[in-house]
Amino acid sequence: MNIRKAEISRKTSETDIKIRLCLDGSGQCSANTGIGFFDHMLNSFARHGLFDLTVDVHGDLEVDSHHTIEDTGIVLGEAIKKALGDKKGIKRFGYFILPMDESLVLASLDLSGRPFLNYQIPLTVERVGTMDTEMVREFFYAVSYSCGMNLHLKLLDGLNNHHIIEAAFKAFGKALDAAVSYDDRITDVLSTKGSL
Repeated sequence: MNIRKAEISRKTSETDIKIRLCLDGSGQCSANTGIGFFDHMLNSFARHGLFDLTVDVHGDLEVDSHHTIEDTGIVLGEAIKKALGDKKGIKRFGYFILPMDESLVLASLDLSGRPFLNYQIPLTVERVGTMDTEMVREFFYAVSYSCGMNLHLKLLDGLNNHHIIEAAFKAFGKALDAAVSYDDRITDVLSTKGSL
C-alpha cells in the first residue's frame, strides 16, 4: 500500500504557504502560522487524526488573521484532496462526537467531491488568544470547498470557547481519519456512480 502524502505551496500578495501532509502518519505536527491558538488547533487536528502535518505560513498579520487562516484552509483542503488520489478503497464517510470537558461537538463528513459546509458552532467571544473566532467557520469552509468535502460541524453542548473550538478541530481530525481509512471489502470507490 502506498503512503498517501502531498506537498502544496501557494503564494499570493497576502500569504506564502507550504503544507506537507501524510494521511498515513502517526500524528506528528509542526505548525507555524504566526497565530499561536491556530497552531494549537492544527496540532490538535493532526494529532487526533493521526496525520503527519507540516504547516509554514507567512501572512499579512499586520492586517488581521483572515488571509492567513482562510488561505491555510484552502491549501490544507488541496493537500487532503491530492493525498487521497483516486479514493479507491476508502470508507469515504466519517463521523465523530468528541467531548472536551463541558463541550461536545459532532463532526460528520463525506469525501464525495461535492463541497458543502453546514456549520452550527455559535461562539460567544471575539477571539481566543490572537485568533478571531469568526475565522473558525472560514477555515472549515475553505477546507471543505478546496477538498470537495461535505462537512457538518455542530455544537451539541458547551460553554468555554477554547474547549468548543478545540473539540471541533479534534472531532474533524477523527472524522477525517475514519473517512480516509481503508476497508478491504471496498475494491474500487464507494459510489454507485463509480467515481468520487
